[in-house]
Amino acid sequence: MNLGAHISIAKGLDLIFERARSVTANAIQIFVTNQNQWATRKPREDEKARYDKLRKVYKPYVIVAHSRYLINLGSADPVKEKKSLQAFREELELCELLEIPYLVIHPGSYLDQTEEWGLKRITHNIDLTRERFDKLNTVILLETTAGQGTNLGYRFEQLEFIMEHSRYPENLAVCFDTCHAYTAGYDLRESYDTVFAEFEKIIGTEKIKAFHLNDTKRGLGSKIDRHEHIGKGQLGIEPFRKLLNDERFKEVPMILETPKGENDDMDIVNLKTLRDLR
Repeated sequence: MNLGAHISIAKGLDLIFERARSVTANAIQIFVTNQNQWATRKPREDEKARYDKLRKVYKPYVIVAHSRYLINLGSADPVKEKKSLQAFREELELCELLEIPYLVIHPGSYLDQTEEWGLKRITHNIDLTRERFDKLNTVILLETTAGQGTNLGYRFEQLEFIMEHSRYPENLAVCFDTCHAYTAGYDLRESYDTVFAEFEKIIGTEKIKAFHLNDTKRGLGSKIDRHEHIGKGQLGIEPFRKLLNDERFKEVPMILETPKGENDDMDIVNLKTLRDLR
């Protein structure tokens, strides 16, 4: 299975493959640039050459990018919106350069506006960015969110609205985060089949192109995003057992975002826990 973890790009993109191998990951999620800065760093030519060479060696590894958390495509502030649009476009350009098939993004927050305004603004800004490309191979994955504050994407209907109203639905799909879904109110612990039946009805499970596998420190419907080690939180082990054995998702990359511990040793522990469930 495509089981992996979020991997650091510190000191070079070309180092991600060995880092993934060292924690037994065969799927990789990365930030394509510093997630805490607006400025976008492009890889050096020698760094890109080593990345390309190693990518061929590790070709079975699926790579997923995650957008920086500064981006808010639902912002009503014109300065923040402009920065978000530029950063989002530059990340998509990097994904194209690095041949990364998916870019995960939190849809956005409407702040002091309304939910409907926020959804329309997010859709508009996704389309505004997409139209800058003659062709875009990278698929934008709207992540299910916990719903903290005014964050959108915590209901399946919100994700469906964006995908339905976008002029580029072929470039949109979903990243399903188990922690976020549970704390948003979807009871994966007691009603796994019901949750995915609802997703199937509203969006279609074929639109799930990546999973974030995270247990949660907080309870059902709390709308608080706090990740926990697999099987050690409120979700427990059974939802992950069902997910790892769900034939609908056997080819979908599943990425850990759990606490890493010292020297990323907890990635090894959590990945073993997941593989033992298969």
